[in-house]
Amino acid sequence: MEWYQDFPHIGYDLEGKKIYKPIRNKDELDKFLEKMENPDYWRTVQDKMTGADIKLTDEQVDLVHRLQKGQFGDVHFDPYEPAIDFFSHEVMIHPVTNRPADKRSFIPSLIEKEKVSKLVHAIKMGWIKPRKPKEDTPSYYDLWAHEDPNSILGRHKMHVPAPKMKLPGHEESYNPPPEYLPSEEEKLAWEQQEPAERKLNFVPRQYRCLRAVPAYSRFIHERFERCLDLYLCPRQRKMRVNVDPEDLIPKLPKPRDLQPFPTTQALVYRGHSSLVRCLSICPGGQWLVSGSDDCTVRFWEVSTARCMKTLPLAGVVKSIAWNPNPTIRLVAIAVEQSVLLVNPSLGDKLLYGATDQLLESYVAPEEERVQPVQWVAATTEEHGKGIRLVIQHSRPVKQVTWHGKGDYFASVLADNSNMQVLIHQTSKRWSQNPFRKSKGLVQCVLFHPIRPYFFVATQRYVRVYNLLKQELTKKLMTNCKWVSSMAIHPGGDNIICGSYDSKLAWFDLDLSTRPYQLLRHHKKALRSVAFHKHYPLFASGSDDGSVIVCHGMVYNDLLQNPLLVPVKVLKGHALTWDLGVLDVLFHPTQPWVFSSGADGTVRLFT
Repeated sequence: MEWYQDFPHIGYDLEGKKIYKPIRNKDELDKFLEKMENPDYWRTVQDKMTGADIKLTDEQVDLVHRLQKGQFGDVHFDPYEPAIDFFSHEVMIHPVTNRPADKRSFIPSLIEKEKVSKLVHAIKMGWIKPRKPKEDTPSYYDLWAHEDPNSILGRHKMHVPAPKMKLPGHEESYNPPPEYLPSEEEKLAWEQQEPAERKLNFVPRQYRCLRAVPAYSRFIHERFERCLDLYLCPRQRKMRVNVDPEDLIPKLPKPRDLQPFPTTQALVYRGHSSLVRCLSICPGGQWLVSGSDDCTVRFWEVSTARCMKTLPLAGVVKSIAWNPNPTIRLVAIAVEQSVLLVNPSLGDKLLYGATDQLLESYVAPEEERVQPVQWVAATTEEHGKGIRLVIQHSRPVKQVTWHGKGDYFASVLADNSNMQVLIHQTSKRWSQNPFRKSKGLVQCVLFHPIRPYFFVATQRYVRVYNLLKQELTKKLMTNCKWVSSMAIHPGGDNIICGSYDSKLAWFDLDLSTRPYQLLRHHKKALRSVAFHKHYPLFASGSDDGSVIVCHGMVYNDLLQNPLLVPVKVLKGHALTWDLGVLDVLFHPTQPWVFSSGADGTVRLFT
């Protein structure tokens, strides 16, 4: 019935309908009145199933009384009836039946014998094993028993020892030295501090003996914090990779196996009074030309360091380029807002005479074409100095560079507009602006040695243009902050860029638009980079006063990456106004390198 305590019904009838409890709302007063007034109250009980009041009969009351006294329920039951003796108590001589015992009762059973022999045989053969004795000890098992012991998460490898507590110092003594006891101001300052900011979490005190030391009040608090420290300790494993440092260094060949390369300073070309900005050499390698801030251009004989000729000019020489065609003797010199084409009149008289004839054979076109520059023939006085043509630009010229065939040359202007790069043709005295809009501040330009490509280096990128299709073919990301110079491998598939943030980026144009290697050999800004025409060498000059020569082998097998090995650091230039080497240049045939510096000298390393 207690299942239906919270429900209004007490069960279900045969048809499945609920049997509702009778509404009983007798309170204590009703019960008391009923007890007083109803003479049969004492023999009335409530039926829990129906909730009705039932008056007990005399038989039922009598039965209750008997059961309460511990008597039998049935009135007519007599527990003390006389026992009937079924078997006689007299012992007889003969048994009831006199049948003799069976023979089988005292001969062992054959069936049992057969069963036992089978069991014996099974025990001998090991088919039946005796039961193992039960162990009373409680069985624990290892959760990580089946882990691979060699794995990183093997059980004992992950053990992290608990962090050690700091050992107590002199200030925690009950009788510390006087220098450990704080003054009143220090005590006040300690009390005003936040608990997290305090150096010590107690104030050192002095007691005359150990008996006088009171109990430590923060003991339980500190124990609890220590337990928290141990339980919340960040146990992180730092996996160390055991690598031999020697294996990380690439196996490079020894420099002496990569000879020849320049190693010693052979000649110093003295004569300039200010910093020497630019160098160029004739295709035969006999004459060297240098431009300086003292407003002169000097022509030197390479083998003797003798100055053959000095050409005074109207301004600082920013760039100089000797025509790469051996049959034409012309030097392009960038001075302020003009490019001068100079015939040095050195060496073979037939050669430089033929150059003059070639320039004089020019016939002006019938109708004037609009050009971004002016081509002006030299005056008589300038002609005597060797100047043949003056190309006047609208802005100062930063750089000149020749095409490999020797007819075209490009000039870079210090300008922000689309007039930064101009390409000129000497034979037709015709100039053009190849770009419609500016893509950034142009630092330097280069012609490809074999194919009709044109390289334009801005501050961060090098753009490669196809001159025939007149389109951009590649954009190289230099990963440098400011590109200063650029040189191209004679094979044409590799290019190096120097930058003012002391990096040298080597690009493999077939491989990627990002640097194949970034070399950070120099301490300061790189001013110039150069490739050798025939030997696998490239050099870089920097403001730290050194020239670093590297072996840069480019293989014919396209699957093999270039081999770059620094082989020599060449020093000799003195730092002037925090500037070191301003230009480097290789000899066209010999493994020699020229460098010009801010100290006003040009040096040859052989």
